[in-house]
Amino acid sequence: MLTKALSRLGGSAARHPWRVIAAWLLAAVLAVLAATAFGGRTADTMTAPGLDSQRAAELIERAGTGQEGMTAQVVVTPTDSAATFFADGPARTALARLRDEVRRLPKVRDTSDPAEALDRGRDAAVGAGLVSADGRIAVVRVQYPDQSRLSADDLDALVDLGDRLRGELPLRVEMGGDLFFAFSGAGGGAGELIGLLAAATILFLAFGSLTAAALPIGMAVFGLTVGVATMTVLARVTEIPTFAPVLGSMVGLGVGIDYALFVLVRHREYLGLGVEPHEAAGRAVATAGRPVVFAGGTVVVSILGMAVSNVPFMTVGGLAVALVVLIMVVASVTLLPAFLGAAGPRLARPGTLGRLLRRGRFGRRRAAAGGASGWRRWIGHVNRHPVPYAVGAAGLLLAATLPVLGLRVGLPDDGSLPENRTERRAYDLVADGFGPGTNGPLIIAVDLAGDPGSAGRVAAAVAADPGIASVAPARVDQATGIATLVVFPTTGPQERATADTVARLRAEVLPTVVGPGPASAHVGGAAASLSDVGRRTSERLPYFVAAVLALSFVLLLLAFRSVLVPLKAVLLNLLSIGAAYGVMVAVFQWGWGGALIGLEATVPIVSFIPMFLFAILFGLSMDYEVFLLSRVREEYLRTGDNGTAIVSGIAGTARTITSAALIMVAVFLSFAVSDDPSTKMFGLGLATAIFIDATVVRMVLVPATMTLLGRSNWWLPGWLDRLLPGRPAGLEIRRPLVDHETPAGVPS
Repeated sequence: MLTKALSRLGGSAARHPWRVIAAWLLAAVLAVLAATAFGGRTADTMTAPGLDSQRAAELIERAGTGQEGMTAQVVVTPTDSAATFFADGPARTALARLRDEVRRLPKVRDTSDPAEALDRGRDAAVGAGLVSADGRIAVVRVQYPDQSRLSADDLDALVDLGDRLRGELPLRVEMGGDLFFAFSGAGGGAGELIGLLAAATILFLAFGSLTAAALPIGMAVFGLTVGVATMTVLARVTEIPTFAPVLGSMVGLGVGIDYALFVLVRHREYLGLGVEPHEAAGRAVATAGRPVVFAGGTVVVSILGMAVSNVPFMTVGGLAVALVVLIMVVASVTLLPAFLGAAGPRLARPGTLGRLLRRGRFGRRRAAAGGASGWRRWIGHVNRHPVPYAVGAAGLLLAATLPVLGLRVGLPDDGSLPENRTERRAYDLVADGFGPGTNGPLIIAVDLAGDPGSAGRVAAAVAADPGIASVAPARVDQATGIATLVVFPTTGPQERATADTVARLRAEVLPTVVGPGPASAHVGGAAASLSDVGRRTSERLPYFVAAVLALSFVLLLLAFRSVLVPLKAVLLNLLSIGAAYGVMVAVFQWGWGGALIGLEATVPIVSFIPMFLFAILFGLSMDYEVFLLSRVREEYLRTGDNGTAIVSGIAGTARTITSAALIMVAVFLSFAVSDDPSTKMFGLGLATAIFIDATVVRMVLVPATMTLLGRSNWWLPGWLDRLLPGRPAGLEIRRPLVDHETPAGVPS
């Protein structure tokens, strides 16, 4: 049923290409216009129901003390290396002017006033945490309303003010804080361009035709435009996290070009057999398009499975990324065949540049290699020595997975940004002048419940904890009876010791002070929230992994009617993903090779990235799994010989799989050079896993293990065979046919 529907859909699009292209162009224009007129802004609400930090945030919002909004900080030091704010009059005058200028910016609710504190004496300024003990560094803390009332314009206003004052005041001015994190962007635009150029180069080398290379790129750009614009519109009605557009672009480009490649390869095969272009497009969509729908659906279902995390921003972010993947699947079976129909028969032959390349040294070498014969020789070699290859490859991946034992989740702070960013320079100044914990304050919210003395007792007990450097005076809202205390740890926000301090305050310090009475105290702030989210995702990750593994096993069981094939696929996918996690730990936590991707300091793994990577990678690996095993299954049904089926099936798909993997790796690696550490993690993790999956797993472990299993690969107990529904015909990617008949020996 689906095969016939896809055949009709692809054939119709190819026969009426300009109608379909015009419809997609109209959809893209409307989506962009809607995003411009009605689009919302991304926001990061990294909290979740039931967490202690969420309870603290709710109390802070009820209190209305102004601490519930966004913050920024302006960090200054005299340009004269001998001057201090204690003794230098011009420096203190400049500091007062800077504070006044910042206070007059639109949307600014309040600011700290280090100049006024200095007027009250050195001890007052230092005790308030506004001037460093040596008098060299001062901080103006800026309070904004919540993110929904702000935009990038407010960040631009603050940055422009800093640029102007640097030229007018005898001060070095640096800036950082929540406002920068929310509106400075993750810098994915350059990555998208680099990824597209790399993909275009690989496609041209693979097909030898500029037209053939341009069609997948064009389809992916259309799909990405519609997907990201739609995501922007959704941000108007729900909080889309800031990483979602970058991750959606990364995954959308990768899968879009990949899916288009599979359909295009099949289309060119049909053209080579003399089939008319529109008929070839219809058959290509019917055969290669079905696994595309299957693989894309698996990616979508896997990503949506993150709802088990019970972390709203992860669920919504997953939904946004899944939407982009879904749009790419639709484009692959509608827009791409329209492009193929418009291109006509020219896709069957290489272009002028392609013919020149094939006449050159590179082309002669490829011809001498005999196309797939090189792969056939390699797979045959692995099949003759399956034990050493299986043991060696599995050992290699297990060794690469070992660093996962040291995985530490958190969120990279401004200290992990490049030194050319003002946020990094501000972070370093604050850490040098006030201690590292000043960059990640905790906020303790106390519901006094009629006991006004509890705020003082909480402040004293917290200040006595060895992990706390200082506690600012409590701010009490008389109307609600809620007190808030800003607490500065002795350690930086991404250090494990800070998370230990938060845990100790909750488990030991606060319960002792508050006791069983009606008063309650909760620890919030960015560092506490991220620690809580990391702990929850770690707790939910095993359930999520089990659900995705079970889904993948069932889908492959239905597709190939085998018990061991899906079991093997699940285990091998786990190995490749585990190795990717290990590489991420080695690079980001241990610093191995971090300089190659512009990483200037070691950082913890962002708490939500392991779950996102697992969902995306398991879905993407199903793409190659279905593509490869379908051909092996077809050969086995045709010949009845397991060894022949493995060699012919894998060799016949190796070129397409390696080309597709190269494209994905190039796209993902292009994002690894971003300034944002989270984007680097997504890019490197995805690229590593896809590279391992398409090389060590598909070209070594799969043939070796399938050879060792022999005919048991296709074993299915009779009782299970009777329980399963009939084979979903069309899942296999079959060799080009000149008609719709099933090849001899292959059951319909």
